[in-house]
Amino acid sequence: MVARARLSDAQVAAVARYCFGIGSTAPDLPPADEYEDAQGVLVATAADGDLTVVEVPRWDAPGAVAVGLRDRGWAAPAAWVGLPPDDRTALPQRVLALLPAAGLPPDSAALSVAAAAWATVREEGREVVVVPVPVTPYVPELPPGELATCYGAGLAGHRLGSGPARTGGTVVFCTGLSGAGKSTIAARVVELLIEAGRTVTLLDGDEVRHHLSAGLGFSKEDRDTNVRRIGWVGAQIAKHGGVAVCAPIAPYAGVRDDVRREVESQAGPGSFVLVHVATSLADCEARDRKGLYAKARRGEIPAFTGISDPYETPGDAEVTVETAGRTVDECAQQVLDQVPGHSRSRD
Repeated sequence: MVARARLSDAQVAAVARYCFGIGSTAPDLPPADEYEDAQGVLVATAADGDLTVVEVPRWDAPGAVAVGLRDRGWAAPAAWVGLPPDDRTALPQRVLALLPAAGLPPDSAALSVAAAAWATVREEGREVVVVPVPVTPYVPELPPGELATCYGAGLAGHRLGSGPARTGGTVVFCTGLSGAGKSTIAARVVELLIEAGRTVTLLDGDEVRHHLSAGLGFSKEDRDTNVRRIGWVGAQIAKHGGVAVCAPIAPYAGVRDDVRREVESQAGPGSFVLVHVATSLADCEARDRKGLYAKARRGEIPAFTGISDPYETPGDAEVTVETAGRTVDECAQQVLDQVPGHSRSRD
């Protein structure tokens, strides 16, 4: 039986570097006979320790880029690596713009920003060819000059970012026991953000269960899958500058950490705001409008969070909301004070 492994964007980029002779490091891949990308396209095969590259979707071979430039009449191409400079006089009339993109999805906000910046340069009258290249942003696998040489060009300059691009989007991720008030607070946060003119999407735990995670049960694996789906959708929203307000129970710290990493890899540092709605178990049981705690106490609901299954209290929450004796607006405003770009409304 043929063992097939699915590679991440970063691993496919490493295969492309290997195939194109960019750098000297062989890709570090899991044991398998065949490797495919996220879309299921066969990328490479392995036999007796030798890797044979079949196809590297998305990446243009440096030799093909060099041939294309010669066909355009570029006798001595000049490359700029990364974002264009603020001072456009540093650019030649013809520019090969090499955008480090390894590990970034094709619709990455960082790539969109870079492509838009080079489109502006083109509108100013320069001839620009933009090529995403399979090296890592911020700390490329080889110096800019060597990268330019791989593409048959001399280096005109480079401008590499110091860290992931901040898109302006945010995921507000509310976690807490069943009945803690997560959905109520999240809904009020959404209303206030809309009143402030923000683009907002509410991902409530029950609604997501019904639509996005229909068919999943309540085992730890299924709960983790549900929370990761919520996190992935939230990351896509934040990546494009929107605000996603999420309200699952999300009882396990490890999965919350995974969601934080996913969001911040897509929307930049500080784009994930973890909100612990810290209503006590006693208060949640006292509310128990759906009778769930009573059923759990009788053993009718197995693995119920807070009763027969653990809730791992966050130690890394940006906001801890104590609901006892406080109004919904007070709790929502406490959350809003931690949302980047949101100004507290004043009378």
